[in-house]
Amino acid sequence: MYKKFKILLSILVFGIIVSIFVNLNTGFSSLNFSDFFSDSDNFQIANFRVNRILVMVLAGISIPTSGFLLQEYFQNPLAGPSVLGITSVASLAVALYIFYSQSFILPEFLQNGFISIAAFIGSIVLMFILLAFSSKFKDKTFLIIFGFLISALAGAIVSILQFYADNQSLKNYMLWSFGANNQVNSQQILILSLLTIIGLFISFKSIKPLIGNVLGNNYAQSIGVNLQSLKYLIIISSSLLASSITAFLGPILFVGIVVPHFCRAIWNPSELWKQWILNMVLGILIMQIFSIVSEMTSFPLNIITSIFGIPVILAMMMKKRTA
Repeated sequence: MYKKFKILLSILVFGIIVSIFVNLNTGFSSLNFSDFFSDSDNFQIANFRVNRILVMVLAGISIPTSGFLLQEYFQNPLAGPSVLGITSVASLAVALYIFYSQSFILPEFLQNGFISIAAFIGSIVLMFILLAFSSKFKDKTFLIIFGFLISALAGAIVSILQFYADNQSLKNYMLWSFGANNQVNSQQILILSLLTIIGLFISFKSIKPLIGNVLGNNYAQSIGVNLQSLKYLIIISSSLLASSITAFLGPILFVGIVVPHFCRAIWNPSELWKQWILNMVLGILIMQIFSIVSEMTSFPLNIITSIFGIPVILAMMMKKRTA
């Protein structure tokens, strides 16, 4: 079994290497190897493409991991980063910032930075709200319902803000909501990397108790799993990973649902450690492919993930219904 898993990982890693090479060479300008050094005339373009690849690597790690943790914890294959309202509240925070900051004259690079900060703060605030209310919900199903209600409320408020917004503010918000992989600079990638590392560390601490939780609450408690601590670990790690990507890239929809589904299809779903690794590796490969398609078609990233994700989710639902 280990040999088969190693072969599978090797194939996926090879696919990542090929996709990164293609991504580096996708764009309006053709680059040479020398262009990736600082004394080249095309260094800025080359640096832009390297940043694009790095941010897709981080997104490919974070979003599938967040979805994987939530699906395993709630035992629901349709659970994803948006199930707790993380994406919706981040969108609300960005909408509030964009629609009410037009009177402030800021350079574009500062404005983009504050948009990221607003999205991250909104998601973190929701995380603390979830942590506060989670202790009142003994049944984890109520946490999903609570997240759904928060998501619906945030969406309603965003709709009201859009109704009264001026054209430029509405345009700025729509551009952010489409998702973009070409607006993240090197400093933001460093911050995003740090947040991803912290989220992955908490995820690592949650995998072992999650294995016991999958077998049922009674079994988990019998082997010493602290279900309350596990709930906190899942909320913090999934929120941190999803919110950091949403803050810098905009809402990336459906990837957190689809990638864990593919991983369960190609490997034993009960082996959670290997499933976690597969989610990260396959997530990187899929996000690199989406980035290439986005550059070739000029379609926003979120549109591409939706075109890809919606049919897969519908197929999952039909398969479950006929099973």
